[in-house]
Amino acid sequence: MRQLVRYCQYFTCFIFVFSCEKQDAPPLISSKCHQAIVVVTDSVNATVGSLQAFQRESNAHQWVQAGHRVPIALGRNGLAWGKGLHKTQSNLNYPVKSEGDGRSPAGMFNLSSVFGYQPEKDMDGLKMPYLHVTEYVECIDDVRSKHYAEIISRDTLSNANQIDWTSSEKMALAGIYYELGVVVDHNLDPVSSSGGSCIFLHNWAEPNETTAGCTAMSPPDMQTLVHWLNIEKQPVLIQLTRQSYAEQKASWGLPEIE
Repeated sequence: MRQLVRYCQYFTCFIFVFSCEKQDAPPLISSKCHQAIVVVTDSVNATVGSLQAFQRESNAHQWVQAGHRVPIALGRNGLAWGKGLHKTQSNLNYPVKSEGDGRSPAGMFNLSSVFGYQPEKDMDGLKMPYLHVTEYVECIDDVRSKHYAEIISRDTLSNANQIDWTSSEKMALAGIYYELGVVVDHNLDPVSSSGGSCIFLHNWAEPNETTAGCTAMSPPDMQTLVHWLNIEKQPVLIQLTRQSYAEQKASWGLPEIE
């Protein structure tokens, strides 16, 4: 490089060095991620949308759609910018996700585990970590609790003093909704107070209903999705409006959608 500088004008060489060292940022989606669930809606306030699952053999391969596109229901107030693998703040004109806002989180999120009412021994073919939802299992939505946004089984606590919450979702009482579901890693590591809790993919009872902030689908579609997911493929959920999906597609490394 020093010889190059001696044999050319300084300004010209400076531009050359700068352009050579500049590199494009890597895509947001990890090269180790080989499964992606994509949910898109028509607008920030839409309460319905569609879900498509994609897979790839490696980072060098193209994303391929797995199965058919299915309808989903969102929070009663649509979408809000969540806290996941993307930047916390958005310039995409979303409201920011907060506890009790009735909005499903927008962005990109890891999918870490599956839960359901059946014992794990009855979940044949499952390729995800599994939480058996018993009468003791609660998801803590009390923003004042040190366990806010955690799923806890009361029978694992050593004493009553550890129960510092006054509000939670008692998951075993949710009927068909939590009969089977997937945990969405929203607002974790670290947890933001009032940033939103208990975000899942789960069953709906009726296709025309909304949720408190989760993403719901028919029980048969939920069954198919749960048994397709594989923790070794580091699955993610991408949830955006159709317009912002198109805007983020290249920089996030997203699949081509219909």
